[in-house]
Amino acid sequence: MKSQNHLAERYAWFTVGVCINAFAIALIARSDLGVGAISCVAYVLAAATGLSFGALTFVVNMLFIVGQVALLRRNFKPIQLLQVVVNMVFSSMIDISGAVLSYVPVETLLAQAVAFSLGCVLLALGVAIEVAPNVILVPGEGIVRAINVVSHKPFGTRKATFDTSLVVVALVLSGVLLQRIVGVGVGTVISAVVVGRIVNVLNRRLPLLAHIASLTRSSTGAPREAM
Repeated sequence: MKSQNHLAERYAWFTVGVCINAFAIALIARSDLGVGAISCVAYVLAAATGLSFGALTFVVNMLFIVGQVALLRRNFKPIQLLQVVVNMVFSSMIDISGAVLSYVPVETLLAQAVAFSLGCVLLALGVAIEVAPNVILVPGEGIVRAINVVSHKPFGTRKATFDTSLVVVALVLSGVLLQRIVGVGVGTVISAVVVGRIVNVLNRRLPLLAHIASLTRSSTGAPREAM
């Protein structure tokens, strides 16, 4: 019973992390300084089609999930199909957050910088909370992990290559569909550099993260789904 309670709490914290991430991504987009690499393709497609950022995020993430199945085949664990549910929550929260933030004035460079900086800190917090429970993967991480497995290259190397590829695709789509650069900017570069470092600081200094991680260690017999 204790293990089941811990597993439920781990999934609850994972959901909190996903929601924080969604809000942070919407806030960074609101700053208009450039979205993160993982979101830039969806942002460009949203601008080109008139569909919402969240809707296109859902589509792109579904492609990531399909890619995992195609790459891993029999090694794709059924539990990871919960990424579809995660994707629904995540994408919906991006649109809800964007609607709320549309009322927040971000008209000056200072306001943009504040919104962007706060977004990066919240994104790092969301990522740290999302990873600590060690349950399921999010689609963006899942596809990189799948590429890592089949290519036998370090995860960090594949992550950098994958993110760079997304930025290039976003730039090409911007030029072809919009004849201007959308979504990719100085913020794209800065977030790629600073968010991971903030995550490292939070992991060392935030007691909450140690508590969440301890739920995994103390859940004797609980499956390590994200591995």
